[in-house]
Amino acid sequence: MAPGTIAVVVSLPQLSVAAARRVALAAQGFTDAQPTGAVDVRHLRRVVDRVGLLQIDSVNVLSRSHYLPVFSRLGSYDRAALDGLAYRRRELFEYWAHEASFVPIRLHPQLRWRMARAEHEAWGSMRRLVQDKPGYVEDVLAQVRERGPLSAAAVAVDRPSRPGTMWNWHDGKVAMEWLFFIGAVSAATRTPGFERLYDVTERVIPAAVLAAPTPVPEDAQRELVRVAARGHGVGTERDLRDYFRLGVEDCRDRIAELVEEGELIRVQVPGWRQQAYLHREARVPRWVRARALLSPFDSVIWERSRTERLFDFRYRLEIYTPAPKRIHGYYVLPFLLGDRLAARVDLKADRQAGVLRAQGVYAEPGTDPAEVSVELAAELRLMADWLGLERVQAGERGDLAEALHAVLRSA
Repeated sequence: MAPGTIAVVVSLPQLSVAAARRVALAAQGFTDAQPTGAVDVRHLRRVVDRVGLLQIDSVNVLSRSHYLPVFSRLGSYDRAALDGLAYRRRELFEYWAHEASFVPIRLHPQLRWRMARAEHEAWGSMRRLVQDKPGYVEDVLAQVRERGPLSAAAVAVDRPSRPGTMWNWHDGKVAMEWLFFIGAVSAATRTPGFERLYDVTERVIPAAVLAAPTPVPEDAQRELVRVAARGHGVGTERDLRDYFRLGVEDCRDRIAELVEEGELIRVQVPGWRQQAYLHREARVPRWVRARALLSPFDSVIWERSRTERLFDFRYRLEIYTPAPKRIHGYYVLPFLLGDRLAARVDLKADRQAGVLRAQGVYAEPGTDPAEVSVELAAELRLMADWLGLERVQAGERGDLAEALHAVLRSA
């Protein structure tokens, strides 16, 4: 600083953690009124527009993950209607966005830059196959063009010598995933067992979408950051970057541009070590009266450090933790009550017995166990009915188990 220069300190608007939490929940649709009648396609579109994308996960101990955020926001609905939005109406498409995801079809052009960067962004096994077997991928594409929709297993070659590992893909699967990554093939549908069926993209993505101009990467990334900012309401650079798994420099530059344009507003949130950004359309509701069980892959909690900052709730999925070392259970869902995460529940759909099993139930510090157990029991009954299960049964694990037992027995 030159001699005589006066430093000017700009005071940023401040948002309390409680207000930031309400902003985030409103942005994710938890202040919207649930439908009083049957849920239709308009309600599904509203949820997808709110959250920006739905993460897909194959674990089915309770329900496929992408169905759960819709239930959390709308209540009971026909899961086949969401499948129809993707595979019949073609309003959603599958791609690597935030992990494997259902993405609104309008964002297809905004993800083509990622498809074009496959040589740098795709996994090493994909790149190695293209380098080592240059004709093999073209042969797989020709098979899909001739015979599709086609599963990866239909073009399988010798499998790896180490079976039982999720990522030990055979060459047919690796080739198909490379073609999927670069956008040459797309997911036409899924089998009842959740296996993806691929077809050439021109037979899956609507012609009008494919004909839309491909934006330059900077414009595409700016739109993805915009979607993330609307979906979060308020967030740090890391939060916004994580939504579509953008690179550090790409995201940082796009945020700066949106700040300059006035779409993002720099704010301070006490206790947040990183700069926060508030979307100019974000609402700050006076209260949130939500009640929902949240998928581990719900966009309101999927960035775990953000979940801790907003809710003071440390959350780790323990699927890959050996059973004796698990703290809360195999497939644990946070329970949102009001604007707080009030409990966590280890859930399993026992389809053969017709039972939704709350195998472990744990209250968060500072909550009222009596109130939480009553509200949780009501939400569990709704979920059981939605899943076609006859009853809810509480296990013995957790400090809330006894109270939940009592509520369920009294019904």
